Amino acid sequence: MTRWQGTGLGGIRTGLFLLVWFACAWFGSWELNPNNATRLFAAIRMVENGTATIDPFAPLTIDKAQFGPHAYLDKAPGMTLMALPAIALTDGITGDRAEHHALSSVDPGFVRYLKLRTRVAAATGSALLTAIAAVLLFDLALSLTGSAGAALFSALGYALGTPIWGYSTTLLGHASVGALFVIAMAGVARGGARWLGVAGLALGWAVVIEYQAVLAGSAIGLWAVWRHRTRPRALAPFLAAGLVGLVPLFAYNLFAFGTPFRIGYSGVVGFEGMNQGLFGLTVPRMAVLREILIGPMRGLLWVAPILFLAPIGLWRLAEARATRALALTAVGVALIALLVNAAYVYWDGGNATGPRHPMPLAGVAALGLAPLWATARTLWQRGVLALVLAGSIAINLTIASAEIFAPPTFRWGWWQAVMQQRFLVGDLRTIPSDWWGWTTWNGLYLWVAVAIPLALWLIQSCARFRPRTRCQM
Repeated sequence: MTRWQGTGLGGIRTGLFLLVWFACAWFGSWELNPNNATRLFAAIRMVENGTATIDPFAPLTIDKAQFGPHAYLDKAPGMTLMALPAIALTDGITGDRAEHHALSSVDPGFVRYLKLRTRVAAATGSALLTAIAAVLLFDLALSLTGSAGAALFSALGYALGTPIWGYSTTLLGHASVGALFVIAMAGVARGGARWLGVAGLALGWAVVIEYQAVLAGSAIGLWAVWRHRTRPRALAPFLAAGLVGLVPLFAYNLFAFGTPFRIGYSGVVGFEGMNQGLFGLTVPRMAVLREILIGPMRGLLWVAPILFLAPIGLWRLAEARATRALALTAVGVALIALLVNAAYVYWDGGNATGPRHPMPLAGVAALGLAPLWATARTLWQRGVLALVLAGSIAINLTIASAEIFAPPTFRWGWWQAVMQQRFLVGDLRTIPSDWWGWTTWNGLYLWVAVAIPLALWLIQSCARFRPRTRCQM
């Protein structure tokens, strides 16, 4: 693979990072969604009380684990651990703590307290990782195609053309795991001790965020082993960093439960399906897979149509011997993520816009968008691709700004729960409407006024970009 360098590339990377991070940090998700809340409650208790129990907050969430008389986080602890600096910083600046409020969902002061910490944690967690991953995906796509336009098409398709955008406004782990998969894939592709260490660390940390990431992430790990099969010692940084990435998981378990080998899922309350198979994982069901891909309630097609073009590009990558292993790795990650979701008892994810469990596939799959753009030679072909991307971004703008947690009671999840119930009536969550007293529409307009010129500048810069030098990766 070839790594291109050229005048203006640093500016493009910076602009892309700012556009993606700004898009993810500007909007917010409901702080009392159980998946958000339980992670935040655990982080608050660790920072403010020095304990992993969430007993005072337990009545406010259905997502919890019970061990003896105490309630705990029932999720993998990665997102909670990532939120600790945000909680500590926000507490330090505001001087506010949970104990200053009535712990009630109808207390405005307490809701505002939670909202601020949710926003800061998301902006410094998932939003930051998604922005970093978008830049690394851009670089990887550029190395494959030599086209900055194709690389931008791939990066924007991933970060803003899928619900990764919306999930980057939350404390759920899907966007972060998706970003870590991209970081790991880019690290393996670049090679060298430093980048292999980054790849191993990313895969290890992905498992701390979502346990099932070990399954899809194993495809990237196997690719790393395959690439270095003739000199296995080169894998030492990869393996060592992967183990380092897992250390916080065992440290948290020891802190919370007194043993490194107990996990919150083993004490889940109220979800009997978790007792089936391996914590709810049984065997993939084709009917469920169909619903995940094209079903009206959760279908990926309706919230990320751009990703349905990616297999064409991945096929083209697989045709070339030099990029075949990379393409097969991306396909492996995507297929495993989809099959794991199809095997999960609670496959629909409860309140979720689109299929949330397989969303970590978005970044690695979006790599296939780059060769698709690069091989589109006529104006009408690129026009069609641009329209699909624009449509995907428009859909996900409504999701990120209005509702990433669509209830499963709606047959047409995006249209009925997001558009009709939220977006079209102006029920949005933006920084100006949440904190500055602006109307929600004005908060959206301000984002558009900043994001559109930045996006146009990126497009123009990529169109003018001419590679100056290249070096082998």
